[in-house]
Amino acid sequence: MKKIFAIFGGLLSIATLTHGQANISPAPAQSKPIVITGATIHIGNGQVINSGYIAFDKGKITAIGEGAAPAIAGADVIDATGKQVYPGFICPETTLGLIEVEEGARGTVDAQETGDFNPNVRSLIAYNTDSKVIPTVRSNGILLAQPTPVGGVIAGTSSVVQLDAWNWEDAAYKTDMAIHLTWPVERTSGRRRRDVGAGESPAERVQKEIDAVSKLFTEAKAYAQIDKPAVTNVRFEAMKGLFNGTKKLFVDANGAREILQAVAFGKNMGIKVVIAGGNEAYLVTKTLTDNNVPVILYETQRVPDRDEDDVYLPYKMPKILTDAGVLVGLTGTGFWRQRNLPFEAGQSVGFGMTKEQAISMITLNNAKILGIDKTAGSLEVGKDAILFISKGDALDMITIDVQMAFIQGRNISLDNLHKQLYRKYSEKYGLKVDL
Repeated sequence: MKKIFAIFGGLLSIATLTHGQANISPAPAQSKPIVITGATIHIGNGQVINSGYIAFDKGKITAIGEGAAPAIAGADVIDATGKQVYPGFICPETTLGLIEVEEGARGTVDAQETGDFNPNVRSLIAYNTDSKVIPTVRSNGILLAQPTPVGGVIAGTSSVVQLDAWNWEDAAYKTDMAIHLTWPVERTSGRRRRDVGAGESPAERVQKEIDAVSKLFTEAKAYAQIDKPAVTNVRFEAMKGLFNGTKKLFVDANGAREILQAVAFGKNMGIKVVIAGGNEAYLVTKTLTDNNVPVILYETQRVPDRDEDDVYLPYKMPKILTDAGVLVGLTGTGFWRQRNLPFEAGQSVGFGMTKEQAISMITLNNAKILGIDKTAGSLEVGKDAILFISKGDALDMITIDVQMAFIQGRNISLDNLHKQLYRKYSEKYGLKVDL
């Protein structure tokens, strides 16, 4: 009976999400040039254009500058005087589109595969473009994301998607660009503790796991050197890109020791490594800069790991790493925290970062780390027109007001379930709304 009620509850949750929101169709391709004028334009690379213009056509930025915009025949002109234009924010290391209802509806969770070593598992084909969560993050200026598999030691392979598409094929922006490894760590207590064998210490268990990872990567590297293997190994095929430089290894590691081990491992294997998490990255900045290893911080709105740490250390982390020369990106972790990505970046401004540095952290920096900076991450001629207009400061949760957004020049819908419910109940009680 309990199972029946659990199943019914899950189906009810799914039905609520499915029918509680009108369908929002993806926008059609850009049909004519668009010129935005009079705005404060944040380029994404630290530069700002005051009272400027930006023009784009066929999905590409064609002109950008200060002052009056050049006349472009047949263009739609958008007066953004007093408003601000930003590159689309980028959310890496997220379960967006892979999890719909985190608790109570297991059928809507598709972020994890069984087993410990799954480099061949592709999160892209599980990405749900009809997710009701996606429009809510678009409303905060997040237009690109990296849906990331979780679980096990090697969780799988991720891709970058744009957040307005009919299906995962349409959504794909950069395909199969990273493999995700959780670095083994000692845990002697807590819910994430792993059982150890008889007479086996946590340190011995960790070393055994590291040895297993090393063995797998050594075999995969040898396999990658064979032009035409007699027998195809799907795991090793997925890992080939790590050794020819077309893929990066995203390593989930927080402790200083684990970060050092992961960096050394990548160097030994000849692999491009990205540290994801990096809670103690501030202790090993020289190693990170010497090896050109970037860090994606999971979140700053948290308490420090250790009692003796400065209570504001997580808030100061972006500034500390940036000053040390580390390329720093940021993501909003957890099922629902993606929408807080711009606000976590904004919070870093209160702890030493300039506003433009904070914007770069979730635009150009993230684009560089994901390998898409040639086409996205900043507003420059020739790049994709992925941008949005906000009436207020997009890093401030009080003043942010995203009014228009464009992905590859397409004017996308900013409606979402939250806005629809707000309008519904405002109408019930006779309140005026402007959404």
